[in-house]
Amino acid sequence: MTNTRRTGLKNLYREEFLRSPAWFARRDRWFRAHSANGTVPCAACGVMTPKAKLELHHRDYRGVRIIQGTWQAWEDDADLVPLHRHCHELLHRLIDRDVVLALHRTRPDASDHALRMLQLKLRNMDAAS
Repeated sequence: MTNTRRTGLKNLYREEFLRSPAWFARRDRWFRAHSANGTVPCAACGVMTPKAKLELHHRDYRGVRIIQGTWQAWEDDADLVPLHRHCHELLHRLIDRDVVLALHRTRPDASDHALRMLQLKLRNMDAAS
């Protein structure tokens, strides 16, 4: 099982899907279902944050599809994880730089493991300060 990002797919995903009406509608539905007073905690650092300042990490891309030239966003709620932009970048760095996570685990397993590692690192940083 490989979790390595494919350049062509990454570009389509970033350049098209994340700018599509389907993704904005799906993102809005997720935040409506999960927000308390318009905010949710970042899954990495736990800070309550409004949706405008959060990104949703895809644990799995199975719900992301192009059907007859139109993007479809059918992700399960559990496959979307709210993160600050910098926490999201750190999560991807952990996944991409760890050979075991990047190459030998499914994307959901790699995401979950990297998120636990990131949470521990952030907690340790808070405790040290």
